[in-house]
Amino acid sequence: MTSISHVVSRRSRSLAAAAASLAIAGAVGFTAVTAGTAPVLAEAVRVEAPQVPSFADVVSNVTPAVVSVRVKAKVEQTSDRGQSFGFPEEGFGNLPPDHPMRRFFREFRGFGDRDSHPRAERRGPAKPRPVAQGSGFFISEDGYLVTNNHVVDNGTEFTIVTNDGKELDAKLVGKDERTDLAVLKVDSDTKFTYVDFADDSNVRVGDWVVAVGNPFGLGGTVTAGIVSARGRDIGAGPYDDFIQIDAAVNRGNSGGPAFNLSGQVVGINTAIFSPSGGNVGIAFAIPASTAKQVVEGLIKDGSVSRGWLGVEIQPVTKEIAESLGLQSDKGAIVANAQDDSPAKKAGIVSGDVITQVNGKDVSSSRDLARVIAGYAPGTTVDMNVWRNGKAETVKVELGALPGADKQASADNSAPSASSSDTLADLGLTVTTADDGKGLVVTDVDPDSDAADRGIRTGDVITAVNSEDVTSVKDVTDAMDKAAKAGRKSVLVQISRDSANRFVALPINQG
Repeated sequence: MTSISHVVSRRSRSLAAAAASLAIAGAVGFTAVTAGTAPVLAEAVRVEAPQVPSFADVVSNVTPAVVSVRVKAKVEQTSDRGQSFGFPEEGFGNLPPDHPMRRFFREFRGFGDRDSHPRAERRGPAKPRPVAQGSGFFISEDGYLVTNNHVVDNGTEFTIVTNDGKELDAKLVGKDERTDLAVLKVDSDTKFTYVDFADDSNVRVGDWVVAVGNPFGLGGTVTAGIVSARGRDIGAGPYDDFIQIDAAVNRGNSGGPAFNLSGQVVGINTAIFSPSGGNVGIAFAIPASTAKQVVEGLIKDGSVSRGWLGVEIQPVTKEIAESLGLQSDKGAIVANAQDDSPAKKAGIVSGDVITQVNGKDVSSSRDLARVIAGYAPGTTVDMNVWRNGKAETVKVELGALPGADKQASADNSAPSASSSDTLADLGLTVTTADDGKGLVVTDVDPDSDAADRGIRTGDVITAVNSEDVTSVKDVTDAMDKAAKAGRKSVLVQISRDSANRFVALPINQG
């Protein structure tokens, strides 16, 4: 019994061990099957991008101040008298009243008996029609806003559309054609979000700018770029000093602001360069300093008062500077001082080179125009002028810029020449003017420097190196004097169609 019990006990332990082994194997097998049906996936790709500037904060803050400007005007409809189908109206007057052709044109084209035409009774005064659409921005919480003059020009009704879609009527406060700026006013109890002008003297080429506007009538649109250049002259007006930006600016952006990253207006988008009709990344904005000054005048008086000097000026070229003994080609040379002008009264004469105004350097003739326009009429300024080889200071009390440029009457009749003399060194043939004042050019050598610089037959040489000339000897004496002084050219004053200009001509010292 004892032995049998021992055998049974060993078999029982073996069966228990086998059962445990199967249990473990089953558990392992179940785990393997489960893992195969739901594999663990790798994480999605993520790249830690470097921090780059975002314009979102600027845009969210300034956009409510930017609006769309819609302009309407009363446009006379073009009459269709004698135009429809190429037939003259009068030709149908001879047709019988019940003729089919007469009835057709009376009913559908307005011909025939106009007094009896049913549409004629409904015709009334011409209604304002949409003529322009641009952008603008609020500069005060009580509703003053700025846009371009060319947006509102000739308009009779003005509507602004805010960023949230509200349409509000506006009235024209004032406009300035010379700088292409205008101010509108919205009368409302609403306190508008508005923006301020930046100090654009701190704007540098390469700075970021954000343009907000209404291109193509799409509504509020934001583009960004950098300042590409400063002081651009594009021939748009007498005070061109544009900031060039490469932000995408298109039709409808006119009058919209260009912001810096502080949300201040650095310029007002005005023009684009577009040889292809599309945006090529060259846009021009009126500087904030110019806009601020003009806008203040428009709000105060409805117009802009500018200082007036009363001179005809031209740039100082390197040749002109050398002929006058100037160290640089900066400044503006006076071609003529107009009669009864502040310049004439102060003693400024033709040939003077204005180099400074109140201690500020004048870099060019256009710069002088901007500086003078920045002073109020009646202001007395100190002008540094270069005259007869030395610097002098002249005090000038500025006048008010006339509404229209003074025109001098032009006498196009050519003076008769009794005899001619040759200025071989200059490539000119001249004769004494009938009034004895100057020498009339009767022929120009096409291969000469005079021809290259635009002198032509009929021009009158009135002075050489600021010395009046009435004979060929006067010219040659002035040339000899310049040569002895070591100068390589002489400054010749030319009168053409009652306008003066200066030309520097090389001296042939061989």
